Amino acid sequence: MRRREFIAVIAGTAVIWPVALHAQQGDRLHSLGVLSFFAQDDPQGKIYDVAFRKRLNALGWVEGRNLEIQPRWAAGDLDRVKVFAKELTALSPEVLLGITTPATAALQHETRTIPILFAAVSDPIGSGFVKSLSNPGGNITGYMFIEASLASKWPDLMHAIAPQVSRIGLLFNPATAPYARYYIEKFYPAAATLHIEAIEAVVTSTADIESAMAKFGDTDAGLVVMPDTFLFTNRKKIISLAERYHLPTIYPFPSFLAEGGLISYGADPIETFTGAATYADRILKGAKPSDLPVQLPTRFYLGLNLPTAKALGISFPQSLLVTADEVIE
Repeated sequence: MRRREFIAVIAGTAVIWPVALHAQQGDRLHSLGVLSFFAQDDPQGKIYDVAFRKRLNALGWVEGRNLEIQPRWAAGDLDRVKVFAKELTALSPEVLLGITTPATAALQHETRTIPILFAAVSDPIGSGFVKSLSNPGGNITGYMFIEASLASKWPDLMHAIAPQVSRIGLLFNPATAPYARYYIEKFYPAAATLHIEAIEAVVTSTADIESAMAKFGDTDAGLVVMPDTFLFTNRKKIISLAERYHLPTIYPFPSFLAEGGLISYGADPIETFTGAATYADRILKGAKPSDLPVQLPTRFYLGLNLPTAKALGISFPQSLLVTADEVIE
């Protein structure tokens, strides 16, 4: 999905939502609690939120008429996400939506009975949310954001855009990306086949980001930003530092590209959130999470930023230019 289509999600909301006002889901007001690790004023977080709500509306759920949504926005704060998880479970909604792994883990800690739906989660089995993808087996199911095999593509992309790179740092925060090994296990062997040294660039605070990136700021190094809400929250800082240190960097989400990132490759975020709304609809109508298989992403997004590439002295191969979902000129 191209960024202009993302923006159209918001632009079309005021027109599309009233069409579904005639829909009925019963007389009583149903309840949904949403715990997001994003900030409420984050433009990208808003796009995902609107995509989720728009899909619910298309399925006949109208806020204030047959559905009450209780949102909480943690803004990347692990302590706040735990507090909000307690607040939401105390309200006893019919369904809880956890957006990202930390949010879902906090909800799971508070309840094993209220149905929990997740979105933007990477490794639900390794995180202990489900027993298997096909048979979740408990009160949790949902839509994964990025599957592990995607990590094996990042070294190939780096080699294609910057063949001089002999070292690649994999940037992540273990506190907000406890699933890091899920990607590292695929990333390392893929880098090795290209004779590239893979290095874990671990950060635990905002202050760590610059020192971690500075270590790779030379002509033979590149960086991959792991799917990680902490890094997503600090994306402007990361993009600025990549420019300062002349560091070719691959990002997981289109939002990085739109704000000046060089290249993004990952799952289509909108698919994740519209899919989660579909599962929310089914659970609100009586389905059990244990009967709903975890869904993997089916659409992937490649975006290229030509002005950033020019500033870094990088020329994208024609093979990437013709296959990209979006090319910013």
